[in-house]
Amino acid sequence: MIAKAWDLRVTEGLPCFFVVGDVGAIRAVWDGPVEVIDEPTAALRVFDHALPCLQIADAGDVVPGLPTLDGARLAFQSLEAATGLVRAESASALVTAPVSKAQLAQVGFTHPGQTEFVAERCGVGRDNIVMMLAGPSLRVVPLTIHVPFAAVPQALTAALIRSRALATVRGLKRLFGIENPRLAMAGLNPHAGENGLLGDEEVTLIEPVLAQLREDGIDITGPHAADALFSPRARATYDAALCCYHDQALIPIKTLHFDDGVNMTLGLPIVRTSPDHGTAFGIAGTGHAHPGAMIAAIKMARDAEINRRAWADPV
Repeated sequence: MIAKAWDLRVTEGLPCFFVVGDVGAIRAVWDGPVEVIDEPTAALRVFDHALPCLQIADAGDVVPGLPTLDGARLAFQSLEAATGLVRAESASALVTAPVSKAQLAQVGFTHPGQTEFVAERCGVGRDNIVMMLAGPSLRVVPLTIHVPFAAVPQALTAALIRSRALATVRGLKRLFGIENPRLAMAGLNPHAGENGLLGDEEVTLIEPVLAQLREDGIDITGPHAADALFSPRARATYDAALCCYHDQALIPIKTLHFDDGVNMTLGLPIVRTSPDHGTAFGIAGTGHAHPGAMIAAIKMARDAEINRRAWADPV
């Protein structure tokens, strides 16, 4: 995916980027030009004629689609190094590729995912970061993420809704350049509870929090029936939708933007994006992987960093 993105750098108008990892892993799946660089600034002279790669370690014999512990160690080391480079401002933004969490766990990676690792390295607590999935026509924030559906009502608290809403507003201003963000929140129950007939979380929990947010100057509507919140006319009324649980957010974003959806972490002092898909080991090395989401993640990282700098240093 990274190599295909480089191949399309001109037609897609991509900024200069470089790989942090192992040149051998790229050459195992691609016969295009790759050049090892010693430090990030060297990418500027290489990028026009070859994909720059900052070599971290040798992953050993690479078989596409077959994860190994050496590959997991390389992924771990590469994430550590890349995060450090962006923290040190040797690179402008971090774009992470999909990883095998099962393999990482076997080499000492104790975090739930890359998001939590990057947050820790940036000195930010897990409760202060927000996962946003974004595409050209929709941005969604799942308030609860990898928890069983039966546990969602207990996990969905007033404090969580409020903190996620405020972080989303700040992220939309800081990274997307939206001066007055508009939020919409989905209800938990069918028909947003039907005034308590189909569940009372909307009445007892969500509505009071939204009322307080509106008193505090946040433009937020809801709770809305989730089955109508993602129609074209509804999407035109908000800049981001807050969703109560994982699939309520990810089903619409992947339906609308499967090939150009981006996972962005809000609340970090750096810009971090990722393609909104997994490793797809079943098609690794076959040439069938679609680079659209990787390209979108690179573009969004560039645009977010421009907006972040403008937000921090207004003219």
